[in-house]
Amino acid sequence: MKKRIVITGMGVVTPIGIGNDEFAKALKEGKSGASTIDLFDTSKFTTKFAAIVKNFIPEQFIDKKKIKKMAKFTKFGFAAAKMAVEDSGLDLFKEDLSKIGVITGTGIGGLDIIEEEEQTLFSKGPGRVSPFLIPMIIINMLPGEIAINYGFTGPNYAITSACASSNHALGDALRLLRSGDADVVISGGAEGAICPLGVAGFCSMRALSQRNDNPKKASRPFDKHRDGFVIGEGGGIVVLETLEHALNREAKIYAELAGYGASEDAYHITAPEPEAKGAILAMNKAITDADISKDDVDYINAHGTSTVLNDKIETFAIKKVFGDRAYKIPVSSIKSMTGHLLGGAAVVELIATVLAIQEGFIPPTINYEVPDPECDLDYVPNISRNQQIECAISNSLGFGGHNATLVIKKYVDKIS
Repeated sequence: MKKRIVITGMGVVTPIGIGNDEFAKALKEGKSGASTIDLFDTSKFTTKFAAIVKNFIPEQFIDKKKIKKMAKFTKFGFAAAKMAVEDSGLDLFKEDLSKIGVITGTGIGGLDIIEEEEQTLFSKGPGRVSPFLIPMIIINMLPGEIAINYGFTGPNYAITSACASSNHALGDALRLLRSGDADVVISGGAEGAICPLGVAGFCSMRALSQRNDNPKKASRPFDKHRDGFVIGEGGGIVVLETLEHALNREAKIYAELAGYGASEDAYHITAPEPEAKGAILAMNKAITDADISKDDVDYINAHGTSTVLNDKIETFAIKKVFGDRAYKIPVSSIKSMTGHLLGGAAVVELIATVLAIQEGFIPPTINYEVPDPECDLDYVPNISRNQQIECAISNSLGFGGHNATLVIKKYVDKIS
């Protein structure tokens, strides 16, 4: 019998709110985090807006001496980890730190630092490049910094699978806990790629919306007139532990992470496989792993990027998995509000799903105005919905064909 794994702490840094309460409020209100970019000159960019984290003060979470030695994604993830660990109520003086692991996901890493230090190299010479360049840019520095701060000596590593990165990290954490190699795993992910090079790269791919006249209306998953995603930044961390460990320390329990499924399209570097075989496989694997029926699923937190291909293919996949019942399951994409947080998206969407289960609401898909005949499910348009959720799935589908689905259940105090 599989060990039950529960979520006991959460922390988020997002374009629509920092911390669980602010984030939940924004989700209920259908708040957009998109705005014109003021971090650099965008006059020559085809897209001039993004979903930027606002009012983030690193000093509230990170020692001042360390801030200059961290890339933006590490700052976001580290702050989320501080909030999650505090939220969990873990008493580290009573824990075996060798049984606490850290697994995080990041898609791009320290792109902002690469850009800055390259400019230093060509303007001032190699001797002026920061000695912290390499430690700052590598994606494993986020779990490393978290472990160094707390003294966690359990399994520690990072995963990169584009937009599915933090779902893969959470899935690995689930398996690690089930295996008995850890009692607690700090897991999630972060991204901080809103810099000239990052935005230029996505612009050149023609992946971004170009609604420069109205950024807040730009991210419109499943809408007929969607024209690309809105790049975002931020991240989230959750504290996962075995149910036995959580009960022994009388922890509050948010929800149960019940299942995980992963697959690969093996088709194209950016486009989804036309018959959605990979997404279908990931969802089916997760449902099987969770030992639930497809009829148990009350809500689907979609990948929902607001790109023409993703939304159509994901809708097709959901209908293939759930059949006619797909039309009765609420589906929504919080990327309509947060933008696309890339490697940090999946865990932020998991946290949104957990908050929805806890507080009895379904986040809306904002900016849904014109139905698309190829996207014909219930996308919870524009206004959040009061509804109790017992079981939900959360999809993440990344460039390279990487797919990862999680099953989240309302915690029920029973032995099963």
